[in-house]
Amino acid sequence: MPTQVGQRVEKGLIEKRENLYHWLESASTEEKQVCLCEDNACVDQHLGVIESSLKKAEDGTLGICKICHGYVDENLLEMDYTSNVCLDHFSPEERRRLEAELELSQIIQRALLPQRIPTVRGLDLAVFNRPSDILGGDYFDFIQFKDGAFGMAIADVVGHGVSASIIMSSLQTALRTLVPQHDSPADVLGQINHFYIHNINLTTFITAFLARFEITTQTLTYSNAGQTPPLIIKGQGGQSAWLKPTSAAIGLIETYNPQRASVKLSQGDIVFFYTDGVTEASNPQGEQFGMKQLEILLAANADLSAQEIVALVREEIKEFSAGQALADDMTMIAMKVA
Repeated sequence: MPTQVGQRVEKGLIEKRENLYHWLESASTEEKQVCLCEDNACVDQHLGVIESSLKKAEDGTLGICKICHGYVDENLLEMDYTSNVCLDHFSPEERRRLEAELELSQIIQRALLPQRIPTVRGLDLAVFNRPSDILGGDYFDFIQFKDGAFGMAIADVVGHGVSASIIMSSLQTALRTLVPQHDSPADVLGQINHFYIHNINLTTFITAFLARFEITTQTLTYSNAGQTPPLIIKGQGGQSAWLKPTSAAIGLIETYNPQRASVKLSQGDIVFFYTDGVTEASNPQGEQFGMKQLEILLAANADLSAQEIVALVREEIKEFSAGQALADDMTMIAMKVA
């Protein structure tokens, strides 16, 4: 089994085992009766499966196909750590059932993202989101702040697949709960970091950009927690500026003091938000699309609408990568002051 995947699965199994043992030791008889509906034997059986899987992880046999003796697909192993048959050896019926489960998982995740772009007076908005795998770790959302100001979030859970999509779902819940209670993006990200920093289920970290746009003053106030810096192209003259990070990524450092920043926008200005799947898209030579190329492209096409800008960047990346598969999730949001 590939080292990174093996370590990730083994770590998850150890955490699962420790949590179960702790619960068995600390839970009251009443709690166990409610949660188990029977005696401890069912948990003991589950612990036996975990112990067996950990032993296989230690000796390097976890995930080995019992038919061809190669390793099973990584995504399949993350979904079910007892998997021991490659997808190629599945019967047509088994393959159809698995594909249906994966399709359902994708539908559920997609449903968590906004289904339509909101209509905001004074703004022209367009969005594109595509995971590199069946399930992704990118997130975007539009949420109103407590005072009614338009809010926009874009985030990237490091990694992709099932585990990243689960964390993404929890981030959405946190933002949709906290943003309507606050007026400051920095306060929201600070509170989210407080929730995540010591949570054993967050084994990675999250980059996030949260902003509010005040229509009357045309001011964008934001906090950037380690997210790839959005790009502003001024409508007059085509000057550009990057909205660089104002704090560390969520779940990365103990002492967390997110800072806020503001920028005044004018008619015709473009703000382009994106995840690193855009700038890190590679061509066959291994070269990345990069921030500079993105800046040149947008500056030369500042007269386009938000939808046209998103379409243009997608086409340029497709041509640059010469049809290569995505290595990372890709999300982009174009916002133009109308």
